[in-house]
Order: sequence, then C-alpha cells, then structure tokens
Amino acid sequence: MFRKSLFVAQLCLTLLVCLFLIVPMLLSVLAGLTENYFVGLSSGLTFRWVIQVWQDYSDTIFRSVWIALACLAVNLVLGVPAAYALRRANNRWARAFEELLVLPIAVPGLATALALIAAYGGWSALRTSWLFILIGHVLFTLPFMVRSVLAVLGSIDLETLEEGAASLGARFMQRFFHVVLPNCREGILTGALMVLTLSMGEFNMTWLLHTPFTKTLPVGLADAYASLRLEIGSAYTLLFFLMIVPLLLAMQFLARPRGKSRNAATGKPESQSIIKEPVTP
Repeated sequence: MFRKSLFVAQLCLTLLVCLFLIVPMLLSVLAGLTENYFVGLSSGLTFRWVIQVWQDYSDTIFRSVWIALACLAVNLVLGVPAAYALRRANNRWARAFEELLVLPIAVPGLATALALIAAYGGWSALRTSWLFILIGHVLFTLPFMVRSVLAVLGSIDLETLEEGAASLGARFMQRFFHVVLPNCREGILTGALMVLTLSMGEFNMTWLLHTPFTKTLPVGLADAYASLRLEIGSAYTLLFFLMIVPLLLAMQFLARPRGKSRNAATGKPESQSIIKEPVTP
C-alpha cells in the first residue's frame, strides 16, 4: 500500500513539473496564432503572424541552420579524433587537456565572445562574417562532442579491438574508420544531437558576435520580442519549435542503441541461435 501511494505521489509530482514547463510554451505558441493576444481566442486564430515572420526573418532561420550544420561538421572533424587521441593517451596530460577543453562551458558566453572580439575583432573580413559566429559556436560545443565520444570509448576494450584488427593486417586508417568509429556510433550521434541543438539555440555569445547582416534565429527572436508585437515574437517561437522538435526526434531515434541482430532463419538473436551440436563423422 505504501509503495503504491509513493508511486502515485511521484507520478503526480512528475506531471505537475511537466505541466509547469509545457504550459508556458503552449501559451507562447497560441499567442503566435491569435489575432490579438490581449483580447484572447475570441479575436480569432490566424497564420498572419507566422507568414509575416517568415517573410521578414527567413534569412535568420536559414543562417542558423547553416551555422549549426557547419558547427556539427567541424565538431566531427575535430572532436572525434580528439576524443580518440585522449582515450589512447590516457595519462595526466590528456586529462589536463580534457579539463582545459571544458573551460568554454564554465566561462560565461559573453566573456568568451568578448575574448574572441579582443583577439580577432581587428580582422574586418572575419568580424563581419558568419564564420566569426561559427568559431564561437565550435568553442562552446566541442567539449560536448568530445565528452560524448570519450564516454563510449571508455566503456569498450579499445586496445583489444585494435590489436585484433592490426593482427589481421589492418592499417591505422582502416582500424579508425572500420573499428573505432562503428564502436562509438552512439556517442557520435549523442554528441551530434547536443551540438546541433546548442548551436541552434545559442544566444549569449551570438548576441555579441553578430552584426546586422549575420543575425541568427535566437538573436532575431530576441529582437522580435523587444521591438515588435508579442504575436510576432510568439510566431517566431512557433517556427523555432517546428524546426527543432523534428530534429530532436530524428537525432534521438538515430542515437538509440542498436538492437541485437537476428538470425534470418530462426528470427532469434544470433547469440541465442548459435547452438553447439555434436559433430558426427
């Protein structure tokens, strides 16, 4: 009886927390579809604000997507080999470098942006380019990719796998692409999910790094809420949800652990279908 009451209490608390988090988002989305938010639903529903946001701010949406994809590509090129090198080294210098890599997360985004401006702001071609925002996003998201891949590499016997592949004649690049990468697939996908979502929604750093010609979606969203009607800002939020939610669902689907392969003849997992039988002459 006590366990059942405890379960019901935990369930109710979970539902209340979910409602506390979801209701404001639903109200924001509803405001973007309402003719006049201050009058309420009695003013009628409309897609006018969504269309206006798309016409006025579609460039910020596409720019955010492009920067997020470029950030993911850079993270894959830099983060996965870095995680592999840290796992192979596994000494105090590697651990010190790993802690140093996490510093951009501990430091406020505004401080990192100011540091980038102080160091590279004199290069006008870079300062006015979207590449300047990309550099900031890579600094902020790279630790998430490295840590995700490291967590998976730390849970497998990497040395034995590579020694086995080397004994079969596999060179370093063959071992890396055909042994290491397939075994850390879940870590790469989990890191990719975090990199994409963090880059799409990053505001603090981007707010200082952007120019009027390199606005991203979160910066445009802040401008819309600050200087335009509440309905336009809410419609902007609705478009952001329509972009990010399918991306989250797709990445989480890809990041799910792979199920056990099944034998084509028996339909059972291979580990169960391999049965030793006596050898008959």
